Amino acid sequence: MRATRFAILMVACWLVAACASSGGSQRDALEKAQYAWSAAIRWGDLDGAWALLDPAWRDAHPLGEIERTRYQQLQVTRYRPLSSEATPDGGSRRLVEIGVVNRNTMAERTLRYDEHWRYDPAGKAWYVASGLPDFWSGQ
Repeated sequence: MRATRFAILMVACWLVAACASSGGSQRDALEKAQYAWSAAIRWGDLDGAWALLDPAWRDAHPLGEIERTRYQQLQVTRYRPLSSEATPDGGSRRLVEIGVVNRNTMAERTLRYDEHWRYDPAGKAWYVASGLPDFWSGQ
């Protein structure tokens, strides 16, 4: 009887550890993707940011030369996460504050960007489903 209890306890501990590690790897992947996205936006790496966008969003919003030129006129000075939360659909949402300077006018402004992250279980990757930040809204 004692051996049976011990075996059940060991199996229960193993299951708890397995569940915790599987959720952790997806969470770790999200943190790595968010770090890569933040760095790409912060350092003006448009191609790096483009690679982290949801493929469906990229297909629906092709980036032309005019848009590329507009993004090259900007310098991000600050990228600060304000809040984050899990969404009911299994994704994630993160609100960030971005400081940006227009290189032509040297005028700095601050905007808020609402990131929506989607997990692709087939590719085991996280993608930004909300598109590139709109640095020109409200101007």
